[in-house]
Amino acid sequence: MDAGLASKRVLVTGASGGIGAACARAFASEGARVVLHYNEGKDRAEALAAELDGALALQADLSREDEAERLFASCRDALGGLDVCAAVAGAWPEEDVPVWELPLERWEATLRANLTLTFLTARGFLREVERNGRGSLVLVGSTAAIFGEAGHADYASAKSAIVRGLLLSLKNEIVRIAPHGRVNAVCPGWTLSPMTRSTLEDPSVLERATKTMALRKAADPEDVARQVVVLASNEISGHVTGQVVVVAGGMEGRLLHA
Repeated sequence: MDAGLASKRVLVTGASGGIGAACARAFASEGARVVLHYNEGKDRAEALAAELDGALALQADLSREDEAERLFASCRDALGGLDVCAAVAGAWPEEDVPVWELPLERWEATLRANLTLTFLTARGFLREVERNGRGSLVLVGSTAAIFGEAGHADYASAKSAIVRGLLLSLKNEIVRIAPHGRVNAVCPGWTLSPMTRSTLEDPSVLERATKTMALRKAADPEDVARQVVVLASNEISGHVTGQVVVVAGGMEGRLLHA
């Protein structure tokens, strides 16, 4: 099926990471004109831009208001506007810290690197939607938002806010400026990416992580990217908004005891 994304102007945030890079490739394979956002992964983003015909790599720390605004201004200068945004960028703090030991500094940093960053991304994109009168936004959350994640209450809280309160508010707000505008979300489970690879390379961790999954394997980034493209497509998902697609192999929860 033709996704109808040829020549669409697409911003993928966090495109230097595993899921972001897979999303960028998936959109480019549909003929979209893709902007690859990165913060620190300059070499990976520029290599990907060279791989994808016509792609452009742009740097910004999206947790900072001025840099987020600069990114969207640069997209407007380069492409004349945006039709789709895949808000993939975020950060998972690897260290397992229970709440009673969790420093306020890490709590605030994690919320800023995920929830605040996604808010600034969504706001910037919706300002483009207001100019264009159309647009599709796909947020990327996590199964931590659904099941929680012991040792990572900060990350779970941020992602939960993204795929509940923020998502459901945005899907009602976007139609004020674009009658057919849509906002949806994808929640990946354990996915092989630069952010998680060091953790999942431990067989005991992978064994434990997949014990509540029907499909006992970690996802590939492409598994997530395909769902992002499906939700972004007005041809395939034109009457779908405010929905969360979980890409986690049928996960039912978290294993609490050995």
